[in-house]
Amino acid sequence: MKTNRREFLKLGAALSLAPMLPSNLFAGANTQVVKNGEIFTAAHWGMLKATVKDGKIISSKPYQTLSKIPNPLQDTMADLVYKTRITAPMVRKSYLENPDSPKPELRGIDEWVEVKYEDAIKLVARELKKTREQKGMQSIFAGSYGWYSSGKLHNPRILLHRFMNLSGGFVGTLGDYSTGASQVIMPHVVGSIEVYEQQTSWPVVLEHSKVVVLWGMNPISTLRIAWSATDDQGFKYFEQLKDSGKEIIIIDPLWSETGKFFGDKAKWIAPRPNTDTAMMLGMAHHLYTTGKYDKEFIANYTTGFDKFLPYLLGKSDKTPKSAKWASKICGIKESVIKNLAETIYANRTMLMSGWAMQRAHHGEQPHWMLVTLASMLGQIGLPGGGFGLSYHYSNGGAPTCAGGVLGGINAASVGIVENGKYKGLASQAKGGESAQSWLNAGTDYAFPVARVAEAILNPGKTLEHNGTKITYPDIDFIYWAGGNPITQHQDVNTNIKAWRRPRTVVVNEIYWTPTAKMADIVFPVTTQYERNDLTMTGDYSNQNIAPMKQVVEKQHGAKDDYQIFSDLSKAYADGLVEAFTEGGKTEMDWLEEFYNVAANAVNANTALGITMPKFDEWWNKNEPTTFAPTLESESWVRMAEFREDPILNALGTPSGLIEIYSDTIAAMNYDDCAAHPKWFEPVEWLGMKNKPAKFHLITVHPTDRLHSQQNNTSLRDNYAIANREPLLINTKDAAKLGIKNGDLVRVYNARGEVLAGAEVSDDIIPGVVRLREGAWYDGFGDGLCKNGCANTLTIDIPTSKLANGNISHTGLVNVEKYKGAAPELTAFKAPKGAKNS
Repeated sequence: MKTNRREFLKLGAALSLAPMLPSNLFAGANTQVVKNGEIFTAAHWGMLKATVKDGKIISSKPYQTLSKIPNPLQDTMADLVYKTRITAPMVRKSYLENPDSPKPELRGIDEWVEVKYEDAIKLVARELKKTREQKGMQSIFAGSYGWYSSGKLHNPRILLHRFMNLSGGFVGTLGDYSTGASQVIMPHVVGSIEVYEQQTSWPVVLEHSKVVVLWGMNPISTLRIAWSATDDQGFKYFEQLKDSGKEIIIIDPLWSETGKFFGDKAKWIAPRPNTDTAMMLGMAHHLYTTGKYDKEFIANYTTGFDKFLPYLLGKSDKTPKSAKWASKICGIKESVIKNLAETIYANRTMLMSGWAMQRAHHGEQPHWMLVTLASMLGQIGLPGGGFGLSYHYSNGGAPTCAGGVLGGINAASVGIVENGKYKGLASQAKGGESAQSWLNAGTDYAFPVARVAEAILNPGKTLEHNGTKITYPDIDFIYWAGGNPITQHQDVNTNIKAWRRPRTVVVNEIYWTPTAKMADIVFPVTTQYERNDLTMTGDYSNQNIAPMKQVVEKQHGAKDDYQIFSDLSKAYADGLVEAFTEGGKTEMDWLEEFYNVAANAVNANTALGITMPKFDEWWNKNEPTTFAPTLESESWVRMAEFREDPILNALGTPSGLIEIYSDTIAAMNYDDCAAHPKWFEPVEWLGMKNKPAKFHLITVHPTDRLHSQQNNTSLRDNYAIANREPLLINTKDAAKLGIKNGDLVRVYNARGEVLAGAEVSDDIIPGVVRLREGAWYDGFGDGLCKNGCANTLTIDIPTSKLANGNISHTGLVNVEKYKGAAPELTAFKAPKGAKNS
């Protein structure tokens, strides 16, 4: 290795003799780290107070508590700072020996070599430049999908995209894993993305709704976190709902944390997984044939119901979608389906839906059918009626506050680098059509994020997507920051094959996650508790502007992503770092700028009755600024304006109305997505003939993690069974298999196999098992994931040609008691050649 490393250092020196940016560029003013005392900060799991003694985190706790529902995610700050850290810049041995022929098949199993930070920067800059020159910008993939740090500056994905854009462009992705199907179908149906938009205000629901249906959602689990930082209001409102006396109906194959929270105050209806559309069709058929639907609403506010009816009534396929028909598919009694339909028609009903039902094969259909059902009820736009797709996410429905809103750093535009010099933005350097062609070069190749493995494995393949055709690029360089795609993407074993295809993989990461282990070059980065930032709390409420103060010194020489990409900019081209940092702005320069924009807006609005001080004064005060909702926001009803005047307040659909039948989708002529909501049989489900496996696997959001975040904390001690991810299995199913609570079990199918700990209970229906998503993959040796990563078992095919979302809730598995000695768990250990923190 000595000779090879000397050659590597010579190559790095030849690339750039310029030193790295001085560390004081990132220090800023008023950033002295408190060694003893309490520090205010924030994270996805809320506003926090950290107690520090002698520069070490002793504890963390919530800054405020609005409900009695606990949130243990707030107690893990020390674990997140001190456990499982990457302790130095590392390069995979084979890549270091020869970057041009780096043996990518050894990713995940190769030895690692520690290098100097400066040398790693030069290596990445050189190899990125080489790849762009040889294969073009379309060979550079920086999708970097994942939950970002809560802060407005230290957002790894945006910082990566900013660097990649300014240095010449890259290929990114479309959509997301969470709502891949709905965010494509909903604009066709209601003219907006819907899944990330404000809901009818909770005070309105609590006053006017008589029935609340929680369909495929588990808010007592999912409201522990938010995209920015949770304002904790969702828990408060669900507590009020529990005590309201309203009829609460939970539709879910699983009696989840939410079911246990409501207890006997809720009714449980448990259909087979992936059959929600059929159940809704049965309800709709019953309402139509009994005349219990709002004909006036259908006539005035929707289009295409007449074209949907032949399918609903069976005139087009000789199969009426009756409650009896639906019962055979979903496993719910015909009488229950009819009674549910009549209940929601006779009472002001809010249909609250989660996102799990659309993360399934033909996932476009459930929410489309939910809107159709809500349209038949005729309550859309009325106080307490209609539907909502975000009550379980980031405290949707919490009234929006009047106040300031923070901006953040942006991804910039595509720049031009020629002969080692940054020439400026393409839009400024080139004119007319040539400029547009340059700017479109990367976006022309963008593909749905759920197709990433397929795209890497199949360069040149054409994908049909939402009425367009996309050609996959030849990806040869991956840079990922702020995410864990090896765990997150479906069918891990195929995903690993994809990640072993490109020549270069670079990862910025805090911990030795499976994605870091699959890289060639790894930069250790700071946690959100080792840097300064700002955030809003309440993605819908905008309730607080909160400081995110640095709690402790940077650990193990870790760098902020901002510094890493600044240093890469400096090494990549003359003048690029000035563009990236906008003339050398420090961390605190950016934060003051973001703050001032919000503060100026607040101070200009005297009606708010709030004066925000100068930035330094506010920062030193060490507490958030809180805004209040308005009377209008507290009484806000989604689609009320549309209901009042559907012509003046037309929706964003071609017709301006709710489209039960879409001419746009009809023109696409897809065989897997019709022009109206429809039941399609999933590729794998319990009702199919010749099932490839026995149990339907549902891969729900974890309660004590944020996807894979916090899997390495002490919270795992509270839920792990047999030192593995728990598999929930019905009591009767377990008895037939000779499995007892606490047993180590093997869960497997044609795609892979995992070890899990058996959790035997009647909280799940027979024939269905649950494995929470997000456990770190631990199977690089022989393919058996020893930590229970659910995506080892899931299917990597798209929802349909329309949306190309993921189908993580569609799939069958077998279960058996594991025989033999339990293998050692290595998910949280550093790989060969690296140090454990």
